Amino acid sequence: MLVSVGFVTARCSRSGLGLNHNNMTLLASVSSLLEGSGMEERLQEAKDVLALQFQGLALGVFSQGMPWHLLPYLVLFVVLWTVYRVAFHPLNRVMNMEDIGWGCLSSQDGKSLAEKIRRMQKLRKTGDLPPSYPNGWFAIAESRNVAAGQVIPVNALGEALAVFRGTDGEAHVVDAYCPHLGANMAVGGVVKGSSLECPFHGWQFDGIDGSCVHIPNCAKVPKTANVRTWEEPRDERLHLRLARRRGPGADVGNHRNQRDYLHKWTFRGRTSHEVLAHIQEIPENGADVAHLLHLHRPNIFKGSDLRDAFADNQVLDVAQHIWDGEWRSRPEPESHTAELKVTHTFALFGGKFKILTMTVKAEQIGPGVVHLHFDTSLGSGVLIQVVTPVEPLRQKIVHQFYSSSSFIAPYAKFVLLCEARHVERDIMIWNNKQYKAQPMYVKEDRFLKKFRSWYAQFYSQNSQQFSFRNETLSW
Repeated sequence: MLVSVGFVTARCSRSGLGLNHNNMTLLASVSSLLEGSGMEERLQEAKDVLALQFQGLALGVFSQGMPWHLLPYLVLFVVLWTVYRVAFHPLNRVMNMEDIGWGCLSSQDGKSLAEKIRRMQKLRKTGDLPPSYPNGWFAIAESRNVAAGQVIPVNALGEALAVFRGTDGEAHVVDAYCPHLGANMAVGGVVKGSSLECPFHGWQFDGIDGSCVHIPNCAKVPKTANVRTWEEPRDERLHLRLARRRGPGADVGNHRNQRDYLHKWTFRGRTSHEVLAHIQEIPENGADVAHLLHLHRPNIFKGSDLRDAFADNQVLDVAQHIWDGEWRSRPEPESHTAELKVTHTFALFGGKFKILTMTVKAEQIGPGVVHLHFDTSLGSGVLIQVVTPVEPLRQKIVHQFYSSSSFIAPYAKFVLLCEARHVERDIMIWNNKQYKAQPMYVKEDRFLKKFRSWYAQFYSQNSQQFSFRNETLSW
């Protein structure tokens, strides 16, 4: 027991508490207590005395040594860090299926929101839909989410895919299901060089051509053992991995990824949304200039819920968005692209006082990618929009914003957030609308009619048609 007391004393001494006369007297008292009768009771009393003594020492050191003069600097650091995160750190706004576009669903029946959405989609009249998946390039994954030696599962274009990056840094996209017994290689699979190893039996498939390069305990690898690979660009400056769905209209050059300005511009953030609609509905918005004049006219500070956006508000209705735009397709050899030029003005009192004017030029590149170029008095920026079909009536939309140095971060984040709010107004429409193959056009819909004629080039006779018999809306 004396050895134990000495150990505690040594630890306290190393901690800088030191030994004074009272400590030595206490130890002497403990030693004498241990020599008499009733050792257990006296030992417990000694422990209690020691605990109280060291507790007092600790409180004394804390109260005397706490650097309270540093507290203002600590508070200032926290404030500055918070300001940096809010104003300068890249935005990452992720809105899942249930987060946006369902304010119209009642909360009185006790059912979960997911159950209500499923029922609403089941009863929804979809209309005479175009083929489910157009031919062209689509974003499969964001490169920053796939590290060297990592594999991730991705559902896109009605397929289960495995996206992995080899140890050489090159990314690959292959079908996820192993042709042996159907294991999902994106779940537990291991990257071996430029190949992906199935977790079930260890079969390895090359990421470039999909051929099986190794089977454990097998004398000969069958020539027919392979998985489908998805052709995809190697330029990762947009931090996107793109895969091509083959067919007429699928060849869109190199997808215009080679943008010199991306080398000198700064990434300002991203937003992500999920939509229950056909993919064509989303780029079609660009040619539907008339919807800008109504749906996107109310002040963005009124929010994305349409019940709030169109509600009377004497304060917020002072400011409105004013739009003017024109859509056109491009001739050969860029017939797979189209452009929209829009002038956006944020004004007071019906346009009498203009607060901000911005010119936006949108490039539609194939069926699933749009580059929106912003030109303002504070600088230039580009918003990259990619739309990827997950299922026939389920799309994923990702926006990434890059800007020049003069387009300062707080303003860039504000522009990106406002764009997201405008998109969320559209989502409330898309989630609940019916596709009209033969709409009732008026004169002001001339661009919309031209758009549908242009977009039809991305469908072919073999394009998969939507059918409730073989498709599902479960999610």
